[in-house]
Amino acid sequence: MSFFKKLFGQKEKVTVVEERTALTIKVGDIVTYDLEDFEVVGKLTYHSHGFEWLAYQLQGIGKTIWLSAEMDDELGVAIYEKLPLKLHEPMPKELIQDGIKYYLDESGVARVKGEGRGQNVNNAECKYFDYCDEDEEKFLSVEIWGSEIEVSYGFEIEEYELKIIAGS
Repeated sequence: MSFFKKLFGQKEKVTVVEERTALTIKVGDIVTYDLEDFEVVGKLTYHSHGFEWLAYQLQGIGKTIWLSAEMDDELGVAIYEKLPLKLHEPMPKELIQDGIKYYLDESGVARVKGEGRGQNVNNAECKYFDYCDEDEEKFLSVEIWGSEIEVSYGFEIEEYELKIIAGS
């Protein structure tokens, strides 16, 4: 900084770091979960019958997971990983995966807004089928995108298990 700028008080630029929550994560942020860092490379916002929920695609070293967040009566946060399970329509009321029986809990059609890697499904519709085990601790998520059926296994976590660093 030059002498005159110091003397006449050039103001320094102040950078404000935004605090993030599971509901305000953005593409480019870093999320630490289970001692591993992940970059947020995609974000999907689902809208169905007045409800909204979020899914963030998290890219780690050789591993991709999905973080879902939804504010219902309280904040629900879960981690999902894709499964190579082959299903066909119509979706059954019960599914068995790894010896665990899952029951259909909720289903419908959602309009999706995509960002980052998810921008290719922006304004698309997807059919969804959410299954849970008897104890409601393990989940299967089935999404139908046109003719493609994606299945993911998930489990709830607490928001405090995440460390979110704003990337922008």
